[in-house]
Amino acid sequence: MKMASLLSTFLLAFSLLFSSPAFAIRPRYGRTQFEGLLPNGNFEELPKKTDIVKTKLRGKYALPKWEIDGLVEYISGGPQPGGMYFAVAHGVHAVRLGNEASISQTIKVKKGSLYALTFAASRTCAQEEVLRVSASGQTGDLPLQTLYDSYGGDVYAYGFRAVNDTAIVKFHNPGVQEDPACGPLIDAVAIKQFFPVLPTRDNLVRNHGFEYGPHRLFNSSNGVLLPPKQEDATSPLPGWIIESLKAIKFISAKHFNVPFGSYAVELVAGRESAIAQVIRTVPGKSYLLSFTIGDARNGCHGTMAVEAFADKSTVKVSHNSVGKGGVTNGTLKFKADAARTRITFFSSFYHTKINDPGSLCGPVLDEVKVAPAPVA
Repeated sequence: MKMASLLSTFLLAFSLLFSSPAFAIRPRYGRTQFEGLLPNGNFEELPKKTDIVKTKLRGKYALPKWEIDGLVEYISGGPQPGGMYFAVAHGVHAVRLGNEASISQTIKVKKGSLYALTFAASRTCAQEEVLRVSASGQTGDLPLQTLYDSYGGDVYAYGFRAVNDTAIVKFHNPGVQEDPACGPLIDAVAIKQFFPVLPTRDNLVRNHGFEYGPHRLFNSSNGVLLPPKQEDATSPLPGWIIESLKAIKFISAKHFNVPFGSYAVELVAGRESAIAQVIRTVPGKSYLLSFTIGDARNGCHGTMAVEAFADKSTVKVSHNSVGKGGVTNGTLKFKADAARTRITFFSSFYHTKINDPGSLCGPVLDEVKVAPAPVA
């Protein structure tokens, strides 16, 4: 009996670890870091029976730990009335936002710190849908028209910098799609705090191996999409700018081939998927940019190419992928014209998985380094 009691206590504590509000962990950088699900971030805490009619939530506080405004539905994954099917990839329950509807939550943060929200979101209709994300007074629109995974369950990250000691996190449907039967679906929300990343003595690139990135939902295997137009100050990938029209994907070695370390990025949308960084340089001095590309071992075949830019110099590096995780190294020598130099990478071609034409994929980028060029 005593052993059974100890076992049940352990299992309860373990389950609370992954279903409770955000928790503190200690990362490799040596400081306590805030990371995990928001309170009821997976929406598995059920509303009271008096606060829901069929799927429609009634009242501002009908969704535990969240405030709602407008038509918000609490749904279970799977077939729906009317013939629709909602994929809830990261749990059992999710919320769907009707036109002009929103859910929000006030959380404690550290003023001045950088954070990234990680959330699973998908459209529910074939028409255009947009999810507006707000945090600490900063707002961004995520177009959900492009499906990066044909099976649904795309996971996104959105960065923000805290301007106070509390922040309102809000997800809103701005009503781009007028059909009331449509609206974005959200099934998990987590957060991670970042500390400043700095260049090293032998590498001018910050976060050069992409080892410092957004929270990964523990039951997700498809990577985290970094939305377009994320500036350096609030990027969910510290040190890097997502300056393109489409997202790039933050991937881990647990589910993909990663050339170095535990993480890398996959350029999943061709020339519409670009990543950049501005580094400190000495005008007139020559530097050597080196990087590694490859395939993620995820069924992405064919000739891949990554184009790299540094100041006025450019290079295209090709990699012939057979889907087994090979790598190719690239280098570019350039002379700096100013005290700041932008380095940029994008994929030359568009790719989809050979066994799943509805899923976008592309070359992996990892281990980016800039150092003074050796004297000839």
